[in-house]
Amino acid sequence: MKKNVWLGAGLAFTLMLSPFQQAFAAGTNGERKQVDNVAHRGASGYAPENTLAAFDKAVDMKADYIEIDVQQSKDNELVVIHDTTVDRTTDGTGKVKDLTFEQLRALDAGSFKGEQFKGEKIPSFDEVLDRYHGKIGILIELKAPELYPGIEENVAKELKERHLDRPQNEKIIIQSFNFESMKKTDALLPKVPIGVLTSSKAQATEQSLKEFSAYADYFNPSYGIVTKEMVGQVHSLGMKISSWTVRSQEAADFLLDMNVDAIITDYPDYVDPRK
Repeated sequence: MKKNVWLGAGLAFTLMLSPFQQAFAAGTNGERKQVDNVAHRGASGYAPENTLAAFDKAVDMKADYIEIDVQQSKDNELVVIHDTTVDRTTDGTGKVKDLTFEQLRALDAGSFKGEQFKGEKIPSFDEVLDRYHGKIGILIELKAPELYPGIEENVAKELKERHLDRPQNEKIIIQSFNFESMKKTDALLPKVPIGVLTSSKAQATEQSLKEFSAYADYFNPSYGIVTKEMVGQVHSLGMKISSWTVRSQEAADFLLDMNVDAIITDYPDYVDPRK
């Protein structure tokens, strides 16, 4: 339990519950609790992923967060794109790390989703921060940070310049599949919540969760491995649980029933705990 500190009788009571009971502790009378609605790469079901169009759509749809993927250009500029190559989502080819920022910005990152999005650009990290902080939460994923030495320091620098290294209401979160990168990021940004991503049940054991809780605030598994017991264990360690990636109403409803804390979805309109 690093930053999420539970105090007083509430902690004592919660820890007395079994994991199954803890999973339901947030709600009463069968009601679903409020969950954070996280627009995966923006509202990417409706607009090209990781573009301003997708992020603007997420804001319009009143999502709580946008999730973005951050990588680094050949000339060490931070850019927002998911794949480590540009082939799938742009009209270019090649690895992100082998292209300069100018080359990346010259690409069309919208047409793959439809002609109406022609001309959408790969955003820079600072562009996303400046456009959206204060309007919507930002869940920052460091994508393949092992390919980009120094990316943690560069991300920390951009956040500190904007005083976002001390986010209000946990509206900045950083996550990755690379656990060592997240340990490093936690040391650089001790007040920013950290998340660890996994799709492996082997990384969701009681021992693994304890190890994550030493530096992470969120355990973020793929929805296919989520169980009530897992949710209870995560909560008992003082962490929250965000699950991904929802692309159907059924998946959203399942995670709502599991009482997760956040749902990461291509379709923000699927996530409504009042249903």
